[in-house]
Amino acid sequence: MTTTVTTTDTSDAWEVLRRAGELTGPRIRTALDRLGEPARTVARYHFGWCDADGRPADAGWGKGLRGALVLGGARAVGGDAGAALPAAAAVELVHNFSVLHDDVMDQDATRRGRATAWTVFGSAQAVLAGDAMLVLAVQELASAPPPAHHCAAAQELCRALLELVAGQSSDLAFEQRADVGLDESMTMAAGKTAALFAGACGLGAIAAGGSARQVEALRGFGHHLGLAFQIVDDLLGIWGDTRATGKPVGADLRRRKKSLPVVAALGSGTPAGRRLAELYGDERPMEAADVVRATALVEEAGGRRWAVDEAARRQSAALDRLTEAAPDAHAAHGLRSLVDLVTQRSR
Repeated sequence: MTTTVTTTDTSDAWEVLRRAGELTGPRIRTALDRLGEPARTVARYHFGWCDADGRPADAGWGKGLRGALVLGGARAVGGDAGAALPAAAAVELVHNFSVLHDDVMDQDATRRGRATAWTVFGSAQAVLAGDAMLVLAVQELASAPPPAHHCAAAQELCRALLELVAGQSSDLAFEQRADVGLDESMTMAAGKTAALFAGACGLGAIAAGGSARQVEALRGFGHHLGLAFQIVDDLLGIWGDTRATGKPVGADLRRRKKSLPVVAALGSGTPAGRRLAELYGDERPMEAADVVRATALVEEAGGRRWAVDEAARRQSAALDRLTEAAPDAHAAHGLRSLVDLVTQRSR
């Protein structure tokens, strides 16, 4: 699937993520070791570090993108990434707390190519493990060595969390509504996804002692990057390859979820958009043929084209905000490579 207008070598971005993961991963593992059972096993299973019986495994814990943004934000203002490592671990713990809860709320059975934690351990244990990860995130943030900016960092993370909860709440509410507009869908995405991207970049700059102007610019960079990420994620949810994404393609359509391409199609005023609205308004369960039909209607109504164009627009806006931060040249290259990866990813 093509979701961008350019093709760029993303090898630099994967190297940035690899290096960030080598720093952040061990710290997260150590944090999870502080949990009691069964929360520790549930959390480690979710991260891909053990199987359902607690035996060591290496199934992969995701790209670690948000943690890499924290470290990149610190480097961008001329600081040492080590100073931002507690914040990077905290952001990844917050992200995975939200993913654990999201899988329960959406009843998703697959994550990163294997069974989700709630399907293995039950909903209650998955929710509790997510709660425990949130507590660990706060502990990580509080453990930063001097000269840490604990108050500003805590406020940044809390702001992101409150926006994330609001966005997730709106996302669930939209499933029960027929009249969801594109503006409010973008506001939902800004909370559900972009808030933590923005917070990650802001936290990195705060941890490294960046100026208020730099923190604000990098927060804006993360905001637009997060929106681009969500748009591409929605595109992959409809047109992606399950073998690459590790998630069942078409599941959102089957659940009649109002993702951004769908909302754009529903509001297009086109015949295809009206037929899609009829299909979404039908209370009967969607069969495989209905999912195929819905996929075609979203594209025919212009939902896919809108999403590709909007992702490109957010990509450009992110790069503009990055320039405003007057970043270190090497750090700027790393962050730009992550922008390319986000907008061109297949998983």
